[in-house]
Amino acid sequence: MVIDLARCRVLDLSQDWDIHTPGFALYEGPTVKWIKRVAFERAGGQWISSTLHVGTHLDAPLHFITGGQDIASIPLNKLVGWACVVDLTRYGIGDYDIYGPEHFEQWEQDTGIRIQPGDILVIHTGYHHYYPSDWATDPALRQPDETRYFIKHPGPTRAFAEWVLQRQISWLAVDCASADHPFNTVIRKIRADLVPEFEAKHGRSIGALLPDSDYQVMHFALFPHGVIHIENAGGEIDKVLDRRIMVGCFPWRFKGGEAAFCRFVAFVPEDEL
Repeated sequence: MVIDLARCRVLDLSQDWDIHTPGFALYEGPTVKWIKRVAFERAGGQWISSTLHVGTHLDAPLHFITGGQDIASIPLNKLVGWACVVDLTRYGIGDYDIYGPEHFEQWEQDTGIRIQPGDILVIHTGYHHYYPSDWATDPALRQPDETRYFIKHPGPTRAFAEWVLQRQISWLAVDCASADHPFNTVIRKIRADLVPEFEAKHGRSIGALLPDSDYQVMHFALFPHGVIHIENAGGEIDKVLDRRIMVGCFPWRFKGGEAAFCRFVAFVPEDEL
């Protein structure tokens, strides 16, 4: 399939990045300072400080693998390609929920779209609406809620990570804080007070559903195979749900970078919007 970029609209699937953008657990958020002003130096200049896991960003294998591939080493050809945008909200996925291969195979049946080997998989949970830096949602519909965004978003199991490898997915993007379930990350310890709420939702112990051996499985199981991911996608993602579209991820050429802020975009023919 070929698309004519001259006849496409570029949709921004990235979230805003500013001094209010929250970082993930234990990651310092942004500091932005003006160090030059137009009035005095006749030019403005800013100084920024931030960890990399803030806002829409791409993780490289180096994030979890000593000596792994860095951001600069990821070919742009890998970061631009066909993507299936799977809307999990159609299956009632919500707070603390767990998704697996069955949701994506059901999506293929329901939409008639086949997730092909080499495709990029964009997972829409709808939780980008709770992100404080969400900009594309109608202001009347925005529901900023840091706790719900970071702590309660749905996430996958090891079975899903294995399915991603079996289906030869190139890489993934998620519209929530982590590609892993929040309680499969350090959040389980930081917000241990919410574990009973998680267990009440599922009627099972957290250890039975998310065993310690599966800790951050979307990172540990996939990064050695070069299956990386974008976290905190969002922006205009609601305009491209349940479709197979061309997308691109554009981080800076960061030598030695374990992650990088990125612009995540979709190229959609004007007559399909």
